[in-house]
Amino acid sequence: MSNNKKFVEAITAMDEDFAQWYTDIVKKAELIDYSSVKGCMIIRPYGYAIWENIQKELDSKFKETGHENVYMPMFIPKSLLQKEADHVEGFAPEVAWVTHGGHDELVEPLAVRPTSETLFCEHYSKTIESYNDLPRLYNQWCSVVRWEKTTRPFLRTTEFLWQEGHTAHATAEEAQEETLQMLNVYADFLENFLAIPVIKGQKTDKEKFAGAKATYTIESLMHDGKALQSGTSHNFGDGFAKAFDIQYTDKNSKRQYVHQTSWGMTTRVIGALIMVHGDDSGLVLPPKVAPTQVMVIPIAQHKEGVIEKATELKNRIASVARVKIDTSDKMPGWKFNEYEMKGIPVRVEIGPKDIEKNQAVLVRRDTREKIFVSLDNLEQSISDLLVDIHENLYNKALDNRTQKTFEAKNMVELKEIADTKPGFIKAMWCNDLACEEKIKEDVGLTSRCIPFEQEQVSDECVCCGKKTETMVYWGKAY
Repeated sequence: MSNNKKFVEAITAMDEDFAQWYTDIVKKAELIDYSSVKGCMIIRPYGYAIWENIQKELDSKFKETGHENVYMPMFIPKSLLQKEADHVEGFAPEVAWVTHGGHDELVEPLAVRPTSETLFCEHYSKTIESYNDLPRLYNQWCSVVRWEKTTRPFLRTTEFLWQEGHTAHATAEEAQEETLQMLNVYADFLENFLAIPVIKGQKTDKEKFAGAKATYTIESLMHDGKALQSGTSHNFGDGFAKAFDIQYTDKNSKRQYVHQTSWGMTTRVIGALIMVHGDDSGLVLPPKVAPTQVMVIPIAQHKEGVIEKATELKNRIASVARVKIDTSDKMPGWKFNEYEMKGIPVRVEIGPKDIEKNQAVLVRRDTREKIFVSLDNLEQSISDLLVDIHENLYNKALDNRTQKTFEAKNMVELKEIADTKPGFIKAMWCNDLACEEKIKEDVGLTSRCIPFEQEQVSDECVCCGKKTETMVYWGKAY
């Protein structure tokens, strides 16, 4: 038991040091390893299996909505990147440049893609001719590089994995419809696949994507009360189209500029999974994203028939869940701690006494509740339990957000809450950039979004006191 105790003590308590707790989990649950390249991480098989499940589910949703996958080069010529001035200005500090090929200096420096808008625009300018070519619904799975000063695994790294959708449409209305459709795809995915409640809304002009007409976001709240931007969808209007001369001939034989969108989700959602659902024993994975949903552990496996029975149960469970069995010679206590650390939703224990009683013990990761079930109903019991675990994790996260969401009517209240109560703060805003910047400078909060579901906290801007009807979620964020 001493080894088991040491294993658990290796995780810093989240209430003691949340940042260290997070680092302990990503390392000890074998999600990542640190790389010799500063700011870059090695995603280990277990961490990558989580990303594969995310990728598989999202990719299916994209294809259901008519999108196709493509792949663009990872290098962007400097002249191409500079075609859209606002875009370049927004990304300039983060761009990594290639200046040499072998021993020779390049005639033109190449950017390692921070995002691929300009590449898609160049391609669209060559391949879109007629209204028959629209809409163009493309998505790309790739990695991007942004030269970050401060990094943390999954949340902010120099190189990270993501998908980036890039679409072109005949009208502004179609582009706006696409922008909101994909935001809703993201929201549905986080809530119904990752069990993370989100707030949908629009970014302020200060926080919107460089070069976008409007940016929409889903914001989630972590256990420690900090916000995480979990997915964004951008309406580009015809700004990029004009910069790159992307025109089509409409049904009246007139030349028109296309209207474009872009939307993306990254490996930072794995960070969200950890920080929304995890506890002091490690990961707590929602069943739908868990690489292994059920782990079968034979008890007193040296006794006759135990491993055979456990293997039989594993094969039965495989019809309803992703399941593994651990028949190693490690002690059961070590196995319990190991799979708790890795967040496996359900543990199935089966020993000689259970076999006699025609039962198994199911242990939930989320509540640690032990449930004795008849082997006759094993598959159905596990199916029902996985559904219940998802719902419980979602409701627990929603309760955490509710308890950590506050209202402020003036700057005194805003500062007092920001200094003493981590979480979202709902407060009115006059839509003036000066007030937004003053709130950031004086209180240390950023605008997270202007939610679609508006509330009238008061009728005055929290900063300047002007009459307004715009409510904003404010917070400290990763």
